[in-house]
Amino acid sequence: MPVILGLDIGSYYSKAVLLKDRAVLSWAVVHTGGNYNLAAKKAREEALKHLGLGEESIAAAAVSGVGAPATAYARLEAPEILALGLGIHYYFPTVRTVIDIGGQASKVVKLDESGKPLDFALSEKCATGSGKFLQVIARVLQVKLEDLGPLSLQSTKKIQFTTGCAVFAESEAISRISDGASREDIIAGVHDSIALKIQGLISKLRWEKDCAIVGGGAMDRGLVKSIEDRMGIGLLLPDNPQIVQALGAALLAGERAIA
Repeated sequence: MPVILGLDIGSYYSKAVLLKDRAVLSWAVVHTGGNYNLAAKKAREEALKHLGLGEESIAAAAVSGVGAPATAYARLEAPEILALGLGIHYYFPTVRTVIDIGGQASKVVKLDESGKPLDFALSEKCATGSGKFLQVIARVLQVKLEDLGPLSLQSTKKIQFTTGCAVFAESEAISRISDGASREDIIAGVHDSIALKIQGLISKLRWEKDCAIVGGGAMDRGLVKSIEDRMGIGLLLPDNPQIVQALGAALLAGERAIA
């Protein structure tokens, strides 16, 4: 059975999506580690394994993400914002603005009615606007990354961080722990700090509704709520927010294979 492969090789996680007639058949998410090419291999092998298929079944492939240039497998490289737009358009055709909370950076992309990018804004290199900040705080508080969202929603008095730098924010979090602040309130403060950064990115664009959120950070319900509160709107959330860019790469590969 011939299938179409899309890869998104991120700084922390690598994703693979397999399509058949534009239907998602299988997907996989693996830790990237230090070797982008190996991560791409693991992700596609895991996705194929779910279907009991071998690599000979891949009829076309495209790769996106920070590790795309170092990935030898797929000849077609899908620009990140293009793949992101195509992927979210697949889930929600009405979306005109998409927020992507990545592990290393975040971005906001404005889309046309077909999912093609019109404009975008990227976060600065500081980790306070990305999923990296969540990983830092999870380590400091000694909680699992997936527990940050539920804990944040239990906050009664979120901590206001006075710095926009992740390094200093880590030190500030440690100080707040010493002062007796609860984990819940510290995490809620971190979420609000990230939300403020995202709000700044969005303000750079003449963004429009509907608005969606994707990426690993979108799996943190506390963070999603913080951004919704800052923006004053509800955000559309796909079932598998981590694989949206890989899905877009697969869709692009399918289009090019037909053309």
